[in-house]
Amino acid sequence: MKKGIYLSLVCAASLYAAEAQLGTIDVEAKVDTERIQDVSGEDIKSADVAEALMKQSPSVTLVRRSGIANDIIVRGQKKDNINVTIDGAKIYGACPNRMDPPVSHVLANNIDYITIDEGPYDVESFGALSADVKIKTRKPTQEVKGDLNLNFGSWNYKKISAMASGGTENVRFLLSASAENGGQYKDGNGDDFSQQVNRYISDNLNGNPVHDKVLRSQAYQPQYSDMDAFTKKTVMAKLFWDITDNQQLQLGYTGNRSDDVLYPSTPMDALYDDSNIYNAKYSIKNLGTYSKVLDIQVYKSDVDHPMSNQYRMSGKKMPMKNWLTTDTRGATIKNSFDLENHEVTMGLDYSLRNWDGDYYGKNDVYKGVSIPDADTKNIAFFAKDKIRFEKLDAEFGLRYDDTSVSPDSALPKNDYNALNGYALLTYHSDENTKIYGGVGRSSRVPDARELYFQKKGKLIGTPDLDQVTNTEIDLGAEKQFEDITIKGKLFYSWLGDFIFYNADTLIRRFENVDATLYGFELSGTYIVTESLYVDTALSYQKGEKDHPLRGQVGTDMPEIPPFKVTAALNYDYDETLNMRAELVAASRWKEVDYENGEQELPGYGIVNLKATKTFANHFEITVGIDNLFDKTYAVTNTYQDLTLVSGGGFAMLMNEPGRYVYTNLRYKF
Repeated sequence: MKKGIYLSLVCAASLYAAEAQLGTIDVEAKVDTERIQDVSGEDIKSADVAEALMKQSPSVTLVRRSGIANDIIVRGQKKDNINVTIDGAKIYGACPNRMDPPVSHVLANNIDYITIDEGPYDVESFGALSADVKIKTRKPTQEVKGDLNLNFGSWNYKKISAMASGGTENVRFLLSASAENGGQYKDGNGDDFSQQVNRYISDNLNGNPVHDKVLRSQAYQPQYSDMDAFTKKTVMAKLFWDITDNQQLQLGYTGNRSDDVLYPSTPMDALYDDSNIYNAKYSIKNLGTYSKVLDIQVYKSDVDHPMSNQYRMSGKKMPMKNWLTTDTRGATIKNSFDLENHEVTMGLDYSLRNWDGDYYGKNDVYKGVSIPDADTKNIAFFAKDKIRFEKLDAEFGLRYDDTSVSPDSALPKNDYNALNGYALLTYHSDENTKIYGGVGRSSRVPDARELYFQKKGKLIGTPDLDQVTNTEIDLGAEKQFEDITIKGKLFYSWLGDFIFYNADTLIRRFENVDATLYGFELSGTYIVTESLYVDTALSYQKGEKDHPLRGQVGTDMPEIPPFKVTAALNYDYDETLNMRAELVAASRWKEVDYENGEQELPGYGIVNLKATKTFANHFEITVGIDNLFDKTYAVTNTYQDLTLVSGGGFAMLMNEPGRYVYTNLRYKF
């Protein structure tokens, strides 16, 4: 019996499955959905959600930008191809260079769990092309609970966070706050951020005075070369009010304040990055036969992000700032009801995003437009039906979108509409075996950067881009034996009018080209003894354009990570001591988009160690070492759709952290 319990618990620890012991979850797990609970786990070196997801999921790859506020790739796609919501609210980054992606606006320590629906199998969200990432933050409790965390790590990393929750039977509150800062991490060569930039510059000087002057201008000024990499403060507040037995009002606010965030592989750094998320949701249950639950949600989010070359050598004579803001407002009305063996959901979804950016020079003198105050307005109708039979579950979804993108300039307005949907079947041959297959289609519209972005008076965007579509087939299976759990998934995508960046053109650098993308994911857990178990996961993707971009000959898709495997040995003793030894390895990244800036990267293998000890049910201490053998490696390529430090044959490649030692202390009540 105890062995069976361990098997269930271990499924949650498995890097892919994450199916068990997920706390307060108000939706039922689907076989094609990946659930990740331990996002705030003690092994995370900062509150960066991107790093947490990379550690927990084989399908997620990190896009390294800094010591914090990093981005993610899911199944070879990133940016707007991944839909991200935080408690149902959408937030977009303001930076066209992805310094502040959506996952950076919530901290790992505030998260309850995350679900990742890979593929076009979510009709409730706007623009979920390759994946839909739903982040659910902690909920208030009636019982008085809380925790205090102190985290310390290499390179002068420090963090303090606290959470308190409590209330009455009808009204519950939660308040969470944190403050953290970290120095520039060092890679396996012992180089910090400034030194990585200097190394790149030194390696690419060619004796040409003009070339070398431009190259050197991207280095940090001496007085800033050893400044901290980031400082971040956050607060989250929630109120849940049970108005009656069948009515509830949820109010929430999340605020993030980041200062002086360094992005060494980019010619600019963020002076600050401030964001706010306001959220309100009203739910009423059992209105009648055709309304089991009615949810009405409204939200507002905003980001203020000035980036500047103030800390670089170029900022001495030619200071430049790109100051951008984005504001998103949305509302959703969703009604669900049961009809015999059908669970039906229908709803309306609305969102309006504004994106605005301008360049400024010395003394903040206005220099021109970067994003021309563009509005992206979407209104959609969606419906889905879940049908349950004895051994078969069938799910069907449909969504119609009407979208407009309107700039405050002479550039053209764009209108898009799309009808998308999916069918998903899951067969339970027995209580330990699931087999599923699905086919779906989703779409997303170009964003204002891809359409209208301007730089030095040139139109980098392409105003007449078509929307992107993904038509995909998925097959998967999950099998649980007495001591072993195995889960696998295959997918094949036909990407219509996918948006690629063409580095060989001077203007209108984005273009639509069809492509194909396919891959597989496999994970498993083996129970060795009642205290010892092994989990492993691997993933592989490959993508190709149907034909080369204008003026080019290559067809490899960019940002398709190489084969990756993770294996870990875990030891749990008496629920008070947990230890984990983990190997993360990837093959050589050799299928790259050379013509658009990518370069071949060597394979790597790193070892991470962690141990957690609990005392008297209230005190917890975690110690760990990431990259035990201090390897020098990189997981992020140099695709030129981002503006990177350059001047040689390839743009600057940013290495991952070297050996990182950390200690986390936690008190729970």
